[in-house]
Amino acid sequence: MKISHAFKFEAAHRLPNVPAAHRCSRMHGHSYRIEVQLDGPVDPITGFVVDFFDLEEAFVEVMNALDHRCLNEIEGLGNPTAENIAIWIWERLNRKFQGMSCVRVYETSDAWAEYDGR
Repeated sequence: MKISHAFKFEAAHRLPNVPAAHRCSRMHGHSYRIEVQLDGPVDPITGFVVDFFDLEEAFVEVMNALDHRCLNEIEGLGNPTAENIAIWIWERLNRKFQGMSCVRVYETSDAWAEYDGR
């Protein structure tokens, strides 16, 4: 069984490793959408793979660190690409949940990066 939970936050960033003429070299913001997917068996008693409320509770720490922040100022996100944000979130949530299959980070509705721990 696969389950997924989406979260949204607002944040600013700039990409320090692109050419100065690249538009993402300047400070700008995104309305990020994060999807956390878990795979696993359905517990015969609870009926859950993972209780969505437990996932929401675990995501509070991530949300508090990222929401309405400058991502470049967050430890481990000096180069806050969608790819690096996905890895950063994975590292924090994977400690708490077995069966995480991926973290997907949308910078826009059309552009996203997905990390599956590899």
